[in-house]
Formats: sequence, structure tokens, C-alpha cells
Amino acid sequence: MDVFTPGSLPGEAELRYLDADFEVVKLGRFVICSVTQRKIALEDLRYWNVDTQEAYFDAEAALKRWKQLNGLA
Repeated sequence: MDVFTPGSLPGEAELRYLDADFEVVKLGRFVICSVTQRKIALEDLRYWNVDTQEAYFDAEAALKRWKQLNGLA
């Protein structure tokens, strides 16, 4: 069963992003990328921002958001 199969854990998780890890506040199978709005399965989550508490789908999305936050985009 994959992460988007009906009947698996409920939908969107709520996380608290930490420096090298994250804490699950509300159970779920995925979070939403704040740049692309794509679903990210928790087991695939690799990029986030601790200060803004945002998740990113991939390195490209993380870089795009970093540039926005630092006035470079």
C-alpha cells in the first residue's frame, strides 16, 4: 500500500520542523510543499525550513523559497 492509498492513515500530517528532524503533531501520511503545493509523503520529506516551519518538495523548491525569503528572487 502506498502513502496515497485510501484506507491508509488519514490525510495531511501536522509537523513541527526541527534542525535535523521533525516531530509529528498530528498523524497523517503527507504534508504539502509550500512552494509547489504538491503532496510530500512523510518518508520522502527531506527539505524544510525551521524558521518558517515550511516543507519543500525538493531542493529546487527549497532554493526558490530561500531566494524569496532573502530578497533574491
